[in-house]
Amino acid sequence: MSYVIFGRAIKTEYLTLGTLFATGLLTYSSLGGKKASPAGRTVSERVNEAAPIKAASKEEEELMDSIKNFIAEAEKEGGGSSHH
Repeated sequence: MSYVIFGRAIKTEYLTLGTLFATGLLTYSSLGGKKASPAGRTVSERVNEAAPIKAASKEEEELMDSIKNFIAEAEKEGGGSSHH
């Protein structure tokens, strides 16, 4: 079977391959390359800037401190921010 596009008969196999190729190319181009972190800041610094959290109790403050420590340790082990 074929479709007529701009007056020419195009087989469905070619349309399928073209669609798959274009989808793969768009995906590769959008995900490819190394992204530099803005101004060399760590993830925890960017998170603190974007969403400052004010603890209402001592428990919340301890929880936030433990989360910040976890992020700092993970960045030390990973050598900075990493993207999956």
